[in-house]
Amino acid sequence: MTNQLTERLDASPVIVAEGFLFELERRGYLTAGEFVPEVALEFPEALRSLHVDFQRAGSDIVEAFTYNGHREKMRVIGKEDLLEPLNRSALRIAREVADAKPGNLMAGNISNSNIWDPSDAKAQDEVRSMFTEMVGWAVEEGADLIIGETFYYAGEALAALEIAKATGLPTVITLAPMAFEEMADGLSIVETAQRLEQAGADVVGLNCFRGPETMLPHLLEIREAVSCHVGALPIPYRTTPAEPTFFNLSDVSASVPSPHGRTFPTALDPLYANRYEIGKFARDAYAAGVNYLGVCCGAAPMHIRQVAEAVGLETEASRFSEKMENHFMYGSNERLPEHIVELGSRA
Repeated sequence: MTNQLTERLDASPVIVAEGFLFELERRGYLTAGEFVPEVALEFPEALRSLHVDFQRAGSDIVEAFTYNGHREKMRVIGKEDLLEPLNRSALRIAREVADAKPGNLMAGNISNSNIWDPSDAKAQDEVRSMFTEMVGWAVEEGADLIIGETFYYAGEALAALEIAKATGLPTVITLAPMAFEEMADGLSIVETAQRLEQAGADVVGLNCFRGPETMLPHLLEIREAVSCHVGALPIPYRTTPAEPTFFNLSDVSASVPSPHGRTFPTALDPLYANRYEIGKFARDAYAAGVNYLGVCCGAAPMHIRQVAEAVGLETEASRFSEKMENHFMYGSNERLPEHIVELGSRA
């Protein structure tokens, strides 16, 4: 079987949009805290529209929005009966959008289960069962590859890889280390990436939890330690060594703090990285040999366009990239009145 993903990555950067949870919550289509992708059933046009927006911005992979769409999460909200319809709807929407643009790939998606326990074989079997059914539906609905993402347990990432690889499809596994700077079951981030490569992952890397500043150092270590392709999908927030993930970001300037006591997940807005910072991250990662690039939770289409353009790609949405030369106050266009442009220094 031809590996479309690695062939593409061998030739050029591949752009991947994630971050559906935050963007659809901002748009009013799912509940913060629960973060269950019921939108695939209740508002399929809203999900389709976001996929198209990310696609226009340069995403080469249309990733089915099944993050948190696993059996355990559906049990938590009392809607386990919707599990398969939700997954199939998300997969079909993604397939339809991918098919509309020649060259796009559609990805099935599995992710952290939040019940993995290194000391509980029964819990591990349950997670494997959840992954198996989701991967099975992805294959039946025509996925071109499987993405396993946001794993903070090494054991869970390896289990996801084993199940995904059994399909014969290309497989991407990305890790999401928490603030303690290793996997939750004690393996180092680099060793986990190496084990994933040895077990057959086509792409290993990092996604979510960390912004550009606190993801890049780990990313560079992974790039040095593995020979397969590496993936990088940071969050667009200003995490720092003192506050390395968005779980522990503080906002001392907030006059009204969030009622649950943390900025994550609903009071992160003032902590956004700007689009130029996201572009610099993409350039730095690409220069280090990272070809699988995107943005995770917090991403808007303009972030994806910034990543694509940062590595030399022109997207459909590039038609609307900034042209500050025509701005009434910042511009250089000869038609701009001088007395108006001069106001820029006093505005």
